[in-house]
Amino acid sequence: MLKKELEEKDYLSLLLPQGLLEFFKVTSAGLKDNAYHIYLEELNIHPEHLQGSKLTSKGFYDEVSIQDFPLRGKACFLNIRRRKWLNEETGKNVSRDWSLVANGTRMTEEFALFLK
Repeated sequence: MLKKELEEKDYLSLLLPQGLLEFFKVTSAGLKDNAYHIYLEELNIHPEHLQGSKLTSKGFYDEVSIQDFPLRGKACFLNIRRRKWLNEETGKNVSRDWSLVANGTRMTEEFALFLK
């Protein structure tokens, strides 16, 4: 018997790449065209390498789709929307440096390179 009740995020962490839920939330999921589609959106957490900069969220980059490990014999796709911020000091759009994230979390470097 489990000593602690698992919460929704705990269940999702069993299915998704390690560390992903630190930076993304699941917005929806479902079965479409005989494949599972999980939709994720990057949280509005300022990138560590830009701490101290004045950043304003400016929406998301175009969604990317990544094929992940199959679930229950069906293909599984992670549909990811990465956030972008406007650096008020430089006037340029910026985003999280995923190679730095891979070094600081349990997320695989290959997954981080794909997101980058």
